[in-house]
Amino acid sequence: MAARRVATFALAALAAVAAASALAAADATFTAALGWVPIGGAERNDVAGEGKATATLSGSKLSVTGSFDGLAAKATAAKLHLGVAKGARGAGAAIGDLRVTGGTSGTVSGDIRMSAEQVEALKAGRLYLQIYSEKGVLPDHATLFGWLASEGSNR
Repeated sequence: MAARRVATFALAALAAVAAASALAAADATFTAALGWVPIGGAERNDVAGEGKATATLSGSKLSVTGSFDGLAAKATAAKLHLGVAKGARGAGAAIGDLRVTGGTSGTVSGDIRMSAEQVEALKAGRLYLQIYSEKGVLPDHATLFGWLASEGSNR
């Protein structure tokens, strides 16, 4: 009887661990509304447009797809950045490059392998996508950006 209880308990524990692992490995989806980077009055003619992006996290791989339109000049690059805090770009270290196609309208896409710390930062709302163009805000010509937020969360 005691052996049967131990076996039942062991099976239940194994099932719980398997269920927890499956939940941890489940895909998570994040979205970003892309808008103007912060600008001063003199930069107003260099920044225009809008866009949107979706990112799916599967394990440590983040797959990003999105679109943009209405830029004041041709898009030149797109990067995923780590903000210094939720909602605070700060120095915003780039953690991955993305492909950008098109001119003043186009698409952004790519896959980025992330460290455990970067995955946690994503889940905490500290990652943002930034698109650069030929005329963006100096010093790096940033044009549009948006924070990646889990679907259903308040931005």
